[in-house]
Amino acid sequence: MSATYTQVLDRAFGHPRGLLGRIGGAVMACGNAATERHVVSLARLAPGETVLVLGPGPGIGLAAASGEGRTVIGVDPSEEMLALSHARCPDAEVRLGTAARTGQPDESVNVVLSVNNVQLWEDRAAALTELRRVLRPGGRLVLSAHERWLPVPRHELAAEVAAAGFTDLQTWTWEPPGFGSTAAELRARVP
Repeated sequence: MSATYTQVLDRAFGHPRGLLGRIGGAVMACGNAATERHVVSLARLAPGETVLVLGPGPGIGLAAASGEGRTVIGVDPSEEMLALSHARCPDAEVRLGTAARTGQPDESVNVVLSVNNVQLWEDRAAALTELRRVLRPGGRLVLSAHERWLPVPRHELAAEVAAAGFTDLQTWTWEPPGFGSTAAELRARVP
């Protein structure tokens, strides 16, 4: 892949900014909506839980996770995406950060959700260690990503999640409705 193409992808989807970031946000809002809602349903959110959404982009998952007295937090490296998330879900707390640097206190969240974000994590081991740290005992991690964009095969990602201290791992693929590509999904728990 050429450096220019990679830079365009990063400005549209990895660290969205400017016109390309706004276009990327619109594409994400449309293309990821079904998967975002699907991941929220997989998490089986309970009233009053604290939910951390990594890379919420335009906020579809934040909005789907909100309600029932839940605290919903979005962490994204893009100020443009945080603005879109806040506009779509004004009750959510949104802030700059990454999967490896969420800014959350130890054992402060019940659920971590991520859609099409794991492939952007610069250091997956550090990110998984961070997510393990911020989840309460019994907390849940639910990840989904376009299978073709996963940085490693699904079973290797599951092994990395297990090495970070998660248990009860499950992986599968899901076919989103419409034009979405096959999603590789993973669910795990903190003991």
